Amino acid sequence: MSDAVVEIDDVTKTFDDIVAVDRVSLRVEQGQTLGLIGPNGAGKTTLLRIISSLAKPDSGDIRVQGESVRENPRSVRMKLGFMPAEFGSPRNLTIHEYLEYFGCMYAIPKGERRRRIEDVCDLTDLSGRGDVMVKGLSTGNRQRLLLAKTLLHDPSVLVLDEPASGLDPRARTELRAIVRELAAMGK
Repeated sequence: MSDAVVEIDDVTKTFDDIVAVDRVSLRVEQGQTLGLIGPNGAGKTTLLRIISSLAKPDSGDIRVQGESVRENPRSVRMKLGFMPAEFGSPRNLTIHEYLEYFGCMYAIPKGERRRRIEDVCDLTDLSGRGDVMVKGLSTGNRQRLLLAKTLLHDPSVLVLDEPASGLDPRARTELRAIVRELAAMGK
């Protein structure tokens, strides 16, 4: 059994004749923060989607805490929190309704869900804003809300796709501090 929380073993993904991910292998240990850097179209998001079991590799495999994304995608999704680069969710909800919706999706019991929503709002500096409409949020607060949603089911592994995209320098600094705090918590 490996100590790695994420093991990527010789993963390849193509789209028609375009090779998006080419035989990638790497390991991520608990509490480790890893960033993927490369130009647009280099396959970063594709690899993150495969890790998150939202896309299947053409070859190779990925294990998240020992579970294969190919064999047990549902189990992987419960261990992992994926924050997409784009805010593609319904915007005619309040912050509280948005987080309630995802809490229901993760089958978090109602009493527990209320506590977790408070906890993730505290961590992401969204406390006291539950009645604010999602559609009126600034880019920075939308990113905070996406992160809160990602943390709601208390995943042990976080996959964040361009979490600082569109953020001003202060918001980027605050986001880095939150990521450091999460890593110190073993995520």
